[in-house]
Formats: sequence, structure tokens, C-alpha cells
Amino acid sequence: MLNPQAPTPMSIARRFLQAAVLLIATAVLSGCNLLVLNPPGDVAARQGQLIIVATVLMLIVIVPVIALTLLFAWRYRASNREATYKPDWDHSTQLELVIWGIPLLIIIALGAITWISTHLLDPFRPLDRISEGRPVPADVKPLEIQVVALDWKWLFVYPEEGVATVNEIAVPVDRPVHFSITSSSVMNTFYVPALAGMIYGMPGMKSELNAVINAPGVYDGFSANYSGAGFSHMRFKFHGMSDADYQHWLNDVRTSELSLTRAAYLELEKPSEREPVRHFARVDNGLFDAVLNRCVDTDRLCANAMMAIDSTGGLGLEGLKPLAQPRRGDPRLGAYVSAAVCSVNDSVPQSLAGPVIGMKAP
Repeated sequence: MLNPQAPTPMSIARRFLQAAVLLIATAVLSGCNLLVLNPPGDVAARQGQLIIVATVLMLIVIVPVIALTLLFAWRYRASNREATYKPDWDHSTQLELVIWGIPLLIIIALGAITWISTHLLDPFRPLDRISEGRPVPADVKPLEIQVVALDWKWLFVYPEEGVATVNEIAVPVDRPVHFSITSSSVMNTFYVPALAGMIYGMPGMKSELNAVINAPGVYDGFSANYSGAGFSHMRFKFHGMSDADYQHWLNDVRTSELSLTRAAYLELEKPSEREPVRHFARVDNGLFDAVLNRCVDTDRLCANAMMAIDSTGGLGLEGLKPLAQPRRGDPRLGAYVSAAVCSVNDSVPQSLAGPVIGMKAP
């Protein structure tokens, strides 16, 4: 006999609907703004739309499965003597078509969307629009910003302006920005949720990001990849500004008394936490390329020089003579030789006698 106090399917559905309405009303009344799904940057906005589309497609399977699970649990409960009982049933062609056909169609749709969006939202691909219905003007050149992830702060170099900042970026609204991203020691991710998805920065490698911000404001940026003790405070501010405000900000940076020389960079590179915003009015030429090739310290042979030597078959021990000469003609500085051009079993001939960095005779 059925329990008259047991909840009916209608009462369960009614309670579920009431709870859903309450949650939605709470979110709306609290003024909740999910930045990832409603960002002011066009690239991030398209990525947010992709998340919504993928979620909706997956819910086409998830929601019916949850609903049918609850329905079957209720309909075929032990106390329901009126439920159909078919112990010999084991196959239904119609049911198999539904179970396998719908997920297959969803996977095909997700695959097509993923393939298309992977190319359209490729971070290396130059932007073709500022926002929906607004193509990039032919005479507009992207703003170049070079990004270096340090322990545990961010360095931003504006090569066209000849200035640099620590833990602060400013860009004009509606102007494409091209970021070149690397790291000084360990892998980090450059992430401004309002601008675009996260891009990894790795030592000795350069990543790129093309993006645009469409609304003025101050937005948070940070590293989303754990990189050690100071990771929690590895944050910066991203300023979207009008053209006039951006020029005013640049003029303010140029009034700084600091210069980012190679020596200053080597000091800045040392691990530190909670670094304040700093501006550098002058930057040494080629600093980012030196960071990328691991040779800001002039005692090191640049990675691209090593690769150029290796691409020609290596120098051999006799070919190391030019590299074994004192740097800049000063005997006190010694010489540098890449250990990559020798094996551990090779000996250094007497002709290379003298202080050599990067190779040691066995």
C-alpha cells in the first residue's frame, strides 16, 4: 500500500523549481557579474560565448539523464506494485538510437565548434575586428608590449615607446594589442580575464597574444600557474584608457628617474614578493631578446647564437679558439664557451688554456 505522506513527482518538481527560481533571483538581486562570461574584451567575450555554447550542448544530455534517473528511481521503487515488470527485456533498437545518436551528434557539433574557434581565436593570429561589427581600421597598428614573468612580479616593456613598468599595464581602448610573452625562470601564465584567456610564458620561448579591450576601466591580471612561494601575490593592474588618458600615462612614466639597463634587470630578476608598481623611463635596446635568449648577463652565450653554431655542425674543439679569447679584450673577464659543443669525454687542448666559462676539462 502506498504511503500517503510520501512526496509525489509533482511535489518534487515543484520544490526543485522553487529552489531554482530562488537561486536565480538571489544572483540577479546581488548584482552578480561573472567577468569570464561578460568581459569587456572582444577576444574574452568570444571565448565566453564558446563556454556557454559548449555547456548548453552538453546539458542536452546531462539534464535528461538526471531527470530520467529521478523518474526511474521513483517509478520503479519497491513500493510501486503497478510498475511494468519485464525481467527478460534486453534490447530496444529505438532506445539504442536515442542513447547513441544524440551524444554522437553533440560530439560532432562540439568538434566542429572547437575546430573553428581554435583557428579564429588563435592567440598568434592578428585581430580582424575590434568588436562585433567593427573591423580593425586599415591604418591602425597594434600596440607592442613585451611581457616577462619574473619571480614573483611582472615586467612590461613598451619597445616603441622606450619605457617599461613593473606590475602595471596601460593600453588604449579599442586598439589592438600584440603581446610577446616569456619568462625568466619557471613557467607562468599571463592572464587578464577581462582581456583574453591565459597564455603560458616559458623561459627561452616566446608566446604571443593578440587582444583588445573595449571598455575603460581597471582590471586584474595575474599568473594562473603555480610558480613558488610568492605566487599568491604575483598580480598586476591592467588599465583600459582613452587615447588622451593613455598619452598622459605615458608622459607620467617618462618622468621617472629609473632606467632599465641590463644591470638593473639582473637586480630586478632576483626573487622578491609584493613588489610595488615601478616605472622606467628608459630601456636598454634589445633587452627582451636578451631575456628570451638567456643572455642578459653578457657572460653568457645567447641561446640563438648556440643554435646557429649547432645548425652548422658545431665548432669542434679547434673552432672554440675565438670563443676562448677574453671578452671585450679584458683578461679579467675570462672567456665563454658553450658546453653544448663538447662531450664530457673531450679534453681541452693547451691552446685553449685560460679561464673558460661553460666548459671544464675532465
